[in-house]
Order: sequence, then C-alpha cells, then structure tokens
Amino acid sequence: SVKMKSLRFISAEAFVSNAEFARKNLRGVAHNLFPLLFKASYLLEQREVIHDLVENWPLVDFNMGKLLGTTVDYQEDLSHRTCSMCLESCLTGLRDYVMNHQSPYVKRLKLVDLTGMKDVEVQFCNCKKTMGRWARTQLLSKLCLELLFYLQQRQCNPGIFEISIDVLIDLFVTERNYELVVQALLKKCYCPLKICCVALRFDNLALQKFFYVIKLTDPPLLRKLEIVHNVRLEMEHLGILFNSIHFPLLRSLTLPARTFDVQRFTATDEQMLTNLGEKMGEMTQLTELSMSFSVLTGRIQKLLSPLKTPLKTLDVSNCSLNHADMVYLANSFHANNLEALDMSGHNIPDLYPSSFFKLLSHSSSVLRSLTLEDCNFQDTHVNMLIFGLSSCRKLQEFKFLGNPLSSQALKHLFTFLCELPMLKNVEFPVPKDCYPIGITYPIDDASVCRFDHQKYESIAEELNLILLQANREDVKASTPLFGSYDAAVQETKNELQAYLIKSFKETLEKFTASLNKMT
Repeated sequence: SVKMKSLRFISAEAFVSNAEFARKNLRGVAHNLFPLLFKASYLLEQREVIHDLVENWPLVDFNMGKLLGTTVDYQEDLSHRTCSMCLESCLTGLRDYVMNHQSPYVKRLKLVDLTGMKDVEVQFCNCKKTMGRWARTQLLSKLCLELLFYLQQRQCNPGIFEISIDVLIDLFVTERNYELVVQALLKKCYCPLKICCVALRFDNLALQKFFYVIKLTDPPLLRKLEIVHNVRLEMEHLGILFNSIHFPLLRSLTLPARTFDVQRFTATDEQMLTNLGEKMGEMTQLTELSMSFSVLTGRIQKLLSPLKTPLKTLDVSNCSLNHADMVYLANSFHANNLEALDMSGHNIPDLYPSSFFKLLSHSSSVLRSLTLEDCNFQDTHVNMLIFGLSSCRKLQEFKFLGNPLSSQALKHLFTFLCELPMLKNVEFPVPKDCYPIGITYPIDDASVCRFDHQKYESIAEELNLILLQANREDVKASTPLFGSYDAAVQETKNELQAYLIKSFKETLEKFTASLNKMT
C-alpha cells in the first residue's frame, strides 16, 4: 500500500533534495523541524544533509527508531533500512557534533538511541550496501577512539569536555572486532560519546575474552544477552557468570549449543543446575529464553520453575525433552503466556502428543510464532495438527520444515491455514513425494537438496493458489532449505567459516601427530 505523505513531508523532501541549498540554509531552520528533515533526507539518501543535520542536532535526544519509524507526516517505517551510506553519515555526524565548536546551536544532546534499527534480508536503498549490527559496533567504537585521539592532539575548547552523550547500542562482538571494542569500552569515561550497551551478542570468541567484555559493559543496563555458535560456554561457566555478575534488567537470554548435557551429569552438576535455576529466578524481567541443542532430558522443571515471571518466548529445539518435561511445560504458568515457541527436533506425535496439544491450547490465545521443524508430523497427524492449531487465532508465523508430509497433506493443511486471520509467514517442507522413495527423516544435509525440483515448483504453485483463492496473498509461503534468514549470521559468515576451517585443520594436525607417535 502506498503510504501518504503530508504537505509538510513533501516540503521537507523538496528542501533536502538540493543538498547544497539545504546545507547552506540549515541555520535558519526551526529546531522542531529537524526530525522531519532527517527522515526526508534518509528516505532520499542525502548523505551530506544527514551528516549536517546530526552535526547540528538542536534537541536533547536522537532516537533512530522513532525518527525513522511511523510518523504523522509519513507513515512508512524506514527503521529497517540499514543503509551503509546513511548510517555512516549519521555516526560521523555524531562525532563531528562533539568536535564542531562553530555550531550556532547550544549543545543540548544527551541521549542517542541506535537500538531501533532492524536488520532485514531485502534492502530498498539505492546503494544496496547494508551496515549490520557487527559493522555498527565496529564503526561506533572506531569513532569514539578517533574522537579521543582528536581531543588529546589539540588544544580543544574546554567546553568539549563538558559534553556527555549516552549512546545506546546493541553490540555484536567477535574475535575480529574484539580489540577495537575493548579499547572503546576501556576509555569510555574519557570520551564525550558514552557507549551504553543495551543488548550484547557474542560469537566466535574465546571464553576469557567473553568474560572481559561482559565486565566492561554495564551489566545492570543489559536487556538482551546472546551467546551463540563458537563460544564454548558450558554450565559451570554460566554458573560463574551468574554468581559474579547481576543482570537486573535482562529480558532475553540465548545460550549456545551444548551448554547443558544431562547425560554427563554428576551429583555436583545437579546441584549446579538447581543453583542456576535460582539465579535465573532472580532475573525478574526475564521473559525470553533460548537453549537449543542442549541435552535437557527431565530437567526443564528444575530450570524453569524458579522463574518469577512467565516466559513469553521459549526455544527448546533439539533439547531431547521427555514426557515429564512436556507435562511440566503444559501445566506450568509459562504455558498461558507463550507468544513464541520452538519445539523443533522432537518426535512429538510418538512421544507426547496429548501433552503437547494441551500446551498449545493453553498458549493459543497469545501464541504468535510456532516452530515445529523435524518433529515427525506425517500425513496421519494432519487432522490432529489442524485441530490443535484451530484455536491459535493470533498465530502470525508457522514453520514446519523437515516433516515427512505429502503434497496431498500439505494442500489439506494450507486450506486450513487460510482461516488463521493473523497469519503472515509459513515455512513448509519439501513434500515427501518429491524425494526418492525410501528417504529417511530427519533428512541429512547431504540429501536435503536431492529432490525433484520441477515437481516441487508445481506443488508450491498449487499451495500458493490455495492462498490466492482464499484472498490470502498477504501470507508468504516458502521453503528455506537451510533455515530462515539470520542477519547476524549473514554478516559474520566469512569470519565463522574461516574459524571452522582453522579448527578443523588443527584437529586434523593433532590426529596426524598422534598417529605418527603410534607408528
């Protein structure tokens, strides 16, 4: 739908479309028009104007999410445009705001909020180059250090040292930007731009470095902590973290694969798990928890029952849950509050169908996202699945890749899905009849692409036709074979690949060395 622009917005576009004219005449612009001009410049990608607007920002706060989000004058939300050119202009404008003592405006800026930017797959900006969360972390750290260097080198206007601006940001730290981020955080107290970390993501980082960065950020401010992939965090390390640092505002926690493995538990480990549950219970804001690819058989109650606040998001995919775990979840106070649930990698129909559907019915009034990948749902279970989903009227997203369903069963399911009024996104499996006869599920990575692509295309067309005939072209249906798009993984994939090759090479060398010793 075409979003309407007010006359004010059209005038703002006209003003900023001639960059030279706009930059010359900024001094005559009323303070309350700066936000309007900023959004217009961002839409038109007028990088010099963006820079100058930020450099002379006359207001107390600069909130990217609010400035680019839905506004009265132009309802289009631009906060998912992480255009590299525009964001660089914003951040260098911020550095120059501190350095520019010629500015006619009194420096009132106290708070910059960069957390409202949303990283998405498709970019609409002309340069087509994005600046993701990792690159924003890198650039802000670099600019803070440049600013300090500038202040040390010059006899600056003493007024500069009175400037103190809190910059709220979601940091993303890996081995490659670790040194730079650490330097910026260490020197934070001397820099007029104060990095305030609200969300923190770690990937591909040694444990020692992970602990060091966490201590340098201000943990009491942290709302979201993601520790993923190549951070070798195990339960004992998590215990050390929670015992030594308090996270009173933490709302969201993501732990890496294999954080827990109850198969190797001793009596001490059991006690440690109990303590961890209690520590998480002290985090009264915690409502999102992701613990995928850990072995948690029979221990879900121990971890989740101490929580004082019901969870809204729970990801326990591939956690080897048993019947007792599922019974606990279905009857817990979390069940009625779950807005997003990922139960992938569990054989639901064979292990605990009634407990799972009880959980689904309890969360049905609020559930927005449901992921059931590789759960062994077959044609004979489709009616059961439809019955379970029929009360989930708020469901916006349903992902069920990797289930052995035929094209016939998928058509039946799609006919039902058209009835869910809020549904926007469906990820469905390649139909079983597109694979060679005798294929076993879950399908391994090597065989996942070995299906009849032509047959798949024609079935996908039929499924989309079902949506179309029900006037549901608002629903996007797709089969991302290797999982959904993840902006953070996409941005750092080269570094991760290099790390994996290096560790594979090291393992191979150790193996060869031990073979040589034996001969």
